[in-house]
Amino acid sequence: MSAVHVIADDAEALAVAAELAAEFRKEAAERDARRRLPHAELERLSASGLPAVSVPAEFGGADVRAGTLAEIFRLLAAADASLAQIPQSHFVYVNVLRSQGTHVQQEFFFGEVLRGRRFGNAQSEAGTKHVQDIRTRLARRPDGSYVLDGVKHYSTGALFAHWIPVLARADDDTLHVAYVPHDAPGLTVVDDWDGMGQRTTASGTVRLERVAVPADRVVPHHLTFQGPQLHGAVAQLLHAAIDAGIASGALAEAVEFVRTKSRPWFESGLETAAEDPLLIQRFGELAIRVQAAEALLREAARAVDAARDDLTDDSAAEASIAVATAKVSAAETAVEVGSALFEVAGTRSALDSLGLHRHWRDARTHTLHDPVRWKIQHIGRYVLNGTRPPRHGLL
Repeated sequence: MSAVHVIADDAEALAVAAELAAEFRKEAAERDARRRLPHAELERLSASGLPAVSVPAEFGGADVRAGTLAEIFRLLAAADASLAQIPQSHFVYVNVLRSQGTHVQQEFFFGEVLRGRRFGNAQSEAGTKHVQDIRTRLARRPDGSYVLDGVKHYSTGALFAHWIPVLARADDDTLHVAYVPHDAPGLTVVDDWDGMGQRTTASGTVRLERVAVPADRVVPHHLTFQGPQLHGAVAQLLHAAIDAGIASGALAEAVEFVRTKSRPWFESGLETAAEDPLLIQRFGELAIRVQAAEALLREAARAVDAARDDLTDDSAAEASIAVATAKVSAAETAVEVGSALFEVAGTRSALDSLGLHRHWRDARTHTLHDPVRWKIQHIGRYVLNGTRPPRHGLL
């Protein structure tokens, strides 16, 4: 790995993200079409220092605000939603260490992150009763170490990771996260992801067969949810930022296409498609939707930052509801704009060779991550009855 830059503050983090987004945008459609995995791009991302911006200041990181982190993801997703999705779990599991890691664990792993090491994830499982029915086992050995057994699916980032955090249940059924090196004996990452969207995330299978884990690589994740927490709010904020970015990227491509390639409808009597009042109307509607999603994303990030500064049951609930609101808006907007791109751009935009369909495919795939209908339920209960949302990590 090349030398890793250490980002100093929020302003530098945003500048670096904007620069990388401009680079990653250039070949995003080609990577998607050929399913060319972004190994080189991820090395560039690591070398830039962006994956370390949430490391606490006491350990040498920039410790950026949630608003900065959300904007980083929005910028990257507007350029390439697959590439933006890969580090989402990285930041989630940095956050787990911030919350429940010992000082020794934090010192070691934050040092790894500052040196450009990436976290993947081995969290979700297929074929279980529901998403929180985790059957991967973390069995304790007589010497105090552990052994892992299980199969994980949708393991975004694992193929590219230096460390793979594994969500597992201990002997007493409590949830823990085991941080496992990518080359650990018994750990296998299978590149079998064939989703119609987010094609280059390599969100495949992780198999764990008698994987040995030292005790100091295990974090008691279940303790995260015993009091007010922002684990779910931060994770979901990044998902909302990805959706908002997809919407923004799709709108930008639609604007460029209509300005430069679309023909006016013959009945309009106009010289260019960009002069068509019906298209102007639709672009105005889409712009409002995108700007509203971005505004709600910023408001959600402000709520997360406020709660981090003064974490209580009330502030955590406010943050979770604000993030849920932003996620609903961003998810719906991403799917709408990704589809409307073809409506406003015309027949030629549907050519497979242009790759414009990647925006809708990415939006439709990513928004399936967790259903917004349940978020709307929690928002309604909170607004109407003051019921705080549950602490299960998905709000």
